[in-house]
Amino acid sequence: MKITDLNGLEIKVTDLEKAIDQADYFKDAHHIPPVDSDKQRQEYWTDIYNKLLMLKNTINNKNDENIPS
Repeated sequence: MKITDLNGLEIKVTDLEKAIDQADYFKDAHHIPPVDSDKQRQEYWTDIYNKLLMLKNTINNKNDENIPS
C-alpha cells in the first residue's frame, strides 16, 4: 500500500492502523509556545491522516464487495 505526501513523495504503508494512529497524533502536535513551522507540519500530517483514512475506506469497500450476500 502506498500514499503520496504533499511533497509528491511516495510513502509505503506497511501497517495501516499504526500509520493512522501516528498521523492522528502528529496532526495535532505543536510546540509550546508555538513556532512558525507548526502550522506547516500540522497541514502535512492532516493530509497524511486523511489519505490514510481514504486508503482504509477503499480497502474496506473492496472487502465488502467480496462478501457474498
